[in-house]
Amino acid sequence: MTPQRIAILGGGLMGHGIAQVFACAGHRVMITDPSVEMRNRIVNRIGGNIDDLGADRAALVNVDVVDSLETCVADADWVFEAAPEQLELKQQIFSEVDRAAPPDAILASNTSVIPIGQIMSRVKHRHRALGTHWWNPPYLVPLVEVVRAVETSDAAVAATMELLESIGKVPVEVKKDVPGFVGNRLQHALWREAIALVAEGVCDAKTVDEVVKSSFGARLAVLGPLENADLVGTELTRSIHSYVLPALDRSTTPSPYLDRLIEQGRLGFKSGEGFRKWTPEQQAALRERVTKHLKASFGAPVSIGE
Repeated sequence: MTPQRIAILGGGLMGHGIAQVFACAGHRVMITDPSVEMRNRIVNRIGGNIDDLGADRAALVNVDVVDSLETCVADADWVFEAAPEQLELKQQIFSEVDRAAPPDAILASNTSVIPIGQIMSRVKHRHRALGTHWWNPPYLVPLVEVVRAVETSDAAVAATMELLESIGKVPVEVKKDVPGFVGNRLQHALWREAIALVAEGVCDAKTVDEVVKSSFGARLAVLGPLENADLVGTELTRSIHSYVLPALDRSTTPSPYLDRLIEQGRLGFKSGEGFRKWTPEQQAALRERVTKHLKASFGAPVSIGE
């Protein structure tokens, strides 16, 4: 694809990683963040990631860090917002982008769960507005969910899918603008049942994690749930569901067990204990294990133009 002008709003965990992907693919990237400290770190963070992947630091010439939203989006072909998950903040950002970006620029929000129609409610020409949910870290995980809102045009979806495919991502179209889209709905359905099993005393948290990692989780990368259903047969799938579905948790609000953990100060890694206890060494080891797995699966070095 001809090099595009890509604007990234937000230089944090997701924003700098998205910028890295486009820069390494040869696109021109403008990126900004309201925090001066964050802006000052962007290039070094991207450079560190590139070094870790054994890729080409020459990609950094494609990244310009600027100090305002208006400058960032002024001549953009695409605008990718990667701000915190706060609806009012995202709405305000896109209200400003709508005035400052070219009228034919495609506007995309990297929200994980907030409906795109709500985020883009202050955009005048919503045919060009959609969601692109990248997964963390965006320079390693291939999936990007392209989320269609009610007024999103076919042309905007098709162009965004083409752009993402051209940089080596795996874009999928989400045809209805529902909270959580596809990936997070599936992920948190599993989390809900996992928490319920612990809360009901069926097993402890370590057992839940071991069961997932050492059984169906081990094949999920090559065998999706509906592929698996076809593999075993829809008749067997229905038979199993007739027994197990009535027993599954059907809560529509967060688990009281989570409330108790929070009240006890068990906040996960940040406090050293959540569902399980975590020493700093154990936390570092887990992060390293996840990163190594993703790099082995998806982290082939990328250089400009590939």
